[in-house]
Amino acid sequence: MTERLEQLRMVEALLFAAAEPLDEESIVQRLPGRPDVKPLLDELRQIYARRGVNLVLRAGKWMFQTAPDLAFLLQQEVEEEKRLSRAAQETLAIIAYHQPTTRAEIEDIRGVTVSKGTVDVLMETGWVRIMGRRQTPGKPVTYGVTDQFLIQFGLESVKDLPGLDELKAAGLLDAEPPEHFRMVPGDAGEEPEEEDAELPFDDPVPLRGS
Repeated sequence: MTERLEQLRMVEALLFAAAEPLDEESIVQRLPGRPDVKPLLDELRQIYARRGVNLVLRAGKWMFQTAPDLAFLLQQEVEEEKRLSRAAQETLAIIAYHQPTTRAEIEDIRGVTVSKGTVDVLMETGWVRIMGRRQTPGKPVTYGVTDQFLIQFGLESVKDLPGLDELKAAGLLDAEPPEHFRMVPGDAGEEPEEEDAELPFDDPVPLRGS
């Protein structure tokens, strides 16, 4: 067995067994001789391009996920306890496109007050995080999206977010919280939910080993 083939097998095994997506440096540190893994990852991505699982880069990290055209095989009909409110959907979209952004800036764009509860809900889902403070009077907290947000919506970076026309056609963001998260009615502390829209992102189901 050639050295390159052995390295491909080791990278494949690491990614398959990883509980979370891995960045290139994490992979390098685990391989004997610390080889250049970028060509290995590119080769593996091509190998898996036509298979039932694909190797993809999400938020700067590599992971296996179910091929998008086969995601329907893993879907199950479940009762939805609660969807994110329209206020939370709009707030999430604004944060994603304007990060780092403050609550005041979100309110200026939405034209209504954003309650603390709305931002707290988005942070609890794991999709929004505090990025720092704006160096202006009062030093307001700024918010941005997390790697988990990028992974959830199949994005390599925020640069891959849909364009304005796509968002208008889709009716902004419509998002279902992660499976572990359940929002109790009234959490957001704002206006009642409005009619749901469609997701502007593909949401393939990740498949990993253990």
